Parts: sequence; C-alpha cells; structure tokens
Amino acid sequence: MWYDFAYHPYLEREFLVTRPVVHFEIYGKDSEGLKQFYTELFGWQIDSNNPMNYGLIAPGIGGPEQGVGGGIAQGDGPRVMVYVQVVNLQETLGKAEELGGRTVMQPMDVPGGPTIAQLEDPEGNRVGLVKQ
Repeated sequence: MWYDFAYHPYLEREFLVTRPVVHFEIYGKDSEGLKQFYTELFGWQIDSNNPMNYGLIAPGIGGPEQGVGGGIAQGDGPRVMVYVQVVNLQETLGKAEELGGRTVMQPMDVPGGPTIAQLEDPEGNRVGLVKQ
C-alpha cells in the first residue's frame, strides 16, 4: 500500500499526509447546456476560452479552509457526488427545476451533521447541496 509521509520539524517526527481532492469534472452530452445550468444555478464563473473548449470553473469562496473532506458509502451502484454549499436549499432546488434539473432528495438533517439535499442536472448528474 502506498502512503505519503511528511516530516514535521516541530514535532520531530513523520506523519501520514492525507491526499486532498483538488479538482472535479461534470460530464454530459450537452456541455454548453451544463455550463449555462451551473452558471445560472450557482453563479459559477466558467471560462471555456481554450483550444479544448474545456469549462474551467473558478474556485469559490467560503469553503472549508483546510480543504474538502469526503466519505465512502454503500450504494446501489458506482457514483461520485460533489456537494455545493448554498444559503437556501429549497430555493436552490426550485431554481434547479426551473433550469431543467430535478430534485432527487428533499432537505434532510444528517444526525450530528449538516442539512443536505440532492438534485440532478439536465443530463442526470446528481449533485449534493449543503446548507451554509
């Protein structure tokens, strides 16, 4: 098994280094439509001015300072879920539906955790929402 270790000069020992999530991609047959959907839904700044017309999404503000965490869960099939922090879950779900998406999970409180919801974009990609 491969692990990264780093030396901490103050603790004078090595420690396990967690590898952070640094990028995500959302795929669909109509990438231009998806760019429009996410720009209108989350206010994302997406720049496709490059030879591959690849939509680079500018980083947001207000996320966890230490980086993005994650989890591994049992499911009915393979899936990767990205969660986006929003102020109002119900308003965001409503706006997603107006833009051609659909609500797949109404807001719910995770025991001991945040309030979350889920939607599908017009291509069927599932996206999680976390209440700010």
